[in-house]
Order: sequence, then C-alpha cells, then structure tokens
Amino acid sequence: MNTLKAEKRSLSVKARKLRKEGYVTGNLFGRKLPASIPIQMTKKEVGRLLSTEKKGSQIMLNVEGEEYDVLIKDIEYDALQGQINEIDFQALVSNEKVHTTAEITFLNMDAIISGVFQIIMTEVPYRAYPSALVSEVKVDVGMLKIDDVIRVKDLEIAKDKDIELMIDPESVVASVLPVHNEIPEAEGENGTGQAAQ
Repeated sequence: MNTLKAEKRSLSVKARKLRKEGYVTGNLFGRKLPASIPIQMTKKEVGRLLSTEKKGSQIMLNVEGEEYDVLIKDIEYDALQGQINEIDFQALVSNEKVHTTAEITFLNMDAIISGVFQIIMTEVPYRAYPSALVSEVKVDVGMLKIDDVIRVKDLEIAKDKDIELMIDPESVVASVLPVHNEIPEAEGENGTGQAAQ
C-alpha cells in the first residue's frame, strides 16, 4: 500500500498562498477522529502518488509521523491551471463499511469495428469494508458487436460477495450503437419525394 506524507496545516495561511509555494491542501476526516484535520502535502509527493492511485484508492496517510489507513475520497482539479488544488481523505475503520466508487476502465475499445461504442457510466458506487475496497474495474469490450449492452451486473465488482452495490444491477454501463450515416430525404429527383400532380 502506498504512503503519502502530509503536515498539519495552519488555517491562518490561505490555501492560494500554499499552492503558490508548491503545496496541495486537503482534509482528513472520519467518524473516529475527534475533528477533521486540515493538512498540506507537497505537489511532488501528490504527483508521485496519483501516478498509480486515484479517487477511491486506499492508501496510508502519514501526518507528521502518525499513520492513518485512508480512502482517497475526493480530488479537486483546477483544469485552467492544470493542477490539483485539494484532496480529501476519509480515515477508515476496519469493521465499518464505507461508501465509495470504483472507476470503470474500458479495454480494447479500438477493436470495436462495427458500430459506435457509447459509454454511459464511468464509475460504480458501492459500500464495503476496508479490506474489500477496489478502486478500478476493468472491462474488455473488444468482442462487442452492434446492439451489445454491458450492465452493472456484468462487471466483476457485481460478483464480489464482499461488495454491496449502491446502484441498480440492471443499469447500463456501455453499449454499441449502429452507425447512422444515411442521407435523409435524398429522393426528390426520382419523383418519389414529390407531391402528386
């Protein structure tokens, strides 16, 4: 399990100033904590972590020497600046289920040669104990044909007895639609599209 080092953050220093100094701000919260803990991490450490982890991943958070088993609960991106502004972490309790999501990764999309691949859902909400958490569900779609549909119940996560889905198993994740490229009403000159004389 990956470890991220963090420091407690003084709220007297504005988040914008910390970001200019090379930090990402965040919060650690959890039912067993007396209060949420404002934290700060270096952009370098966060970049290293997020090269392998994502929202929904379980990691160890080291706050000034004290370690917490946590879930990456939320990541706030600034698309204009191209940077991460804030990350929130939830401290986990071993015998308590947590609400989170698993990201759906579609494999071999370029192998679909007939039809248009349509993605409806990119993550699956679920509940599980910390020992059963998953951050990613991989789906090989290379063999799909026109009118094929993938539903939540078809995913590996739906077959895991330790995971409680928080969505209808019949919900559509992705499908392959036929290509519609006919030219509508292209028949006037043959007389078929003209009004009767």
